[in-house]
Amino acid sequence: MESILGTILFAAGILFVLAIIMALILGWANIAFHVETDPKVDALNEALPGANCGGCGYVGCNEYAVAVAEGKAELTLCGPGGASCVQEIAGIMGQEVKETWPFKAVVHCAAKRDQRLKQQPYEGEKTCAAANLVPGVQGCTYGCLGYGDCFNVCDYGAIDMVEGLAIINPEKCTGCKACVSACPRGIITMVPFKTTEVMVVACSNKDKGPLVKDVCSIGCIGCSACAKPSDGLLTMVDNIPVMDYDKFGKDSDLSKSIEKCPRESLVYIGEPEKKEELKGAPERIEADFETTIDKTDWWG
Repeated sequence: MESILGTILFAAGILFVLAIIMALILGWANIAFHVETDPKVDALNEALPGANCGGCGYVGCNEYAVAVAEGKAELTLCGPGGASCVQEIAGIMGQEVKETWPFKAVVHCAAKRDQRLKQQPYEGEKTCAAANLVPGVQGCTYGCLGYGDCFNVCDYGAIDMVEGLAIINPEKCTGCKACVSACPRGIITMVPFKTTEVMVVACSNKDKGPLVKDVCSIGCIGCSACAKPSDGLLTMVDNIPVMDYDKFGKDSDLSKSIEKCPRESLVYIGEPEKKEELKGAPERIEADFETTIDKTDWWG
């Protein structure tokens, strides 16, 4: 019995000594291999929301913080953090920033399922990425496919699928750009919300009018009627009006452009600042522009 007790005590003593030795080794390694961090990086990480969404173009918040501290990145790239985060970052860096606005995602298509003409039966994987590879899956090769790839990647509940159309709620949108990357047709872009409500061009079809009418009941036909009375806010590019958001602001009046539009391609998104001044303005979806149909690899 005494021999067993002695063996147990000896083993415990050995473990105790090994523990002390390992603690000493780890303590030495912590000192020997310690890497000094820039206190600004720590402060920037505290200021950033920690979403690690990648919307800034960096892998995560820490990588963005390092880039800002090294002067390699702009101070205004964090969408989820908003204007208050930008100001805090500027204070840490001892810099001033010009007035900034939150960038929100918008969809350049307003056609719901029953407004899309010449749709073909699709039995493949129910994702936009898969459907986009099938020629003729729907008549319009520019519009929303409606399978919700953008909805699935939104961590903030800012996107709803309504009758096959992605609808983005700007109040919930943090500007992380996840939906922008997820859309295979490139019809989701980021728009500066200088006001609580912005005008957008809710169509991406670059085709001539007759071809657009053949595939969509509300798509832009490129008539340019909206551009002429817009005071330079709308410019026709590839048969589509493009909004100049550098000029667009709360005093912009596009009522005449809306009246002239024979289709339903100009829409307001967000909450009107003065609802009584916007009576008669149709409620709709989005704008800022860039369609990547030309970047799609087609087969068949």
